[in-house]
Amino acid sequence: MAARTSLGVVALAVFVVGIVMPAAAAAAAAQAPAPAPASDGTSIDQGIAYILMLVALVLTYLIHPLDASSPYKLF
Repeated sequence: MAARTSLGVVALAVFVVGIVMPAAAAAAAAQAPAPAPASDGTSIDQGIAYILMLVALVLTYLIHPLDASSPYKLF
């Protein structure tokens, strides 16, 4: 009798898993994929590079007249 009961429990478990697993897989497949990232970071890096180049350009033009009018001839 115990073998028949355990066989019945195993058959019921297989039956439940057989119904639940495909339903869970279908629910997982029905979800929409995640949206693509809005920025991958390269545009932020490029913006920082442009700002740093602008700062270097401004500093060059601010320092150059001071260097040209100095009494010290370096070159």
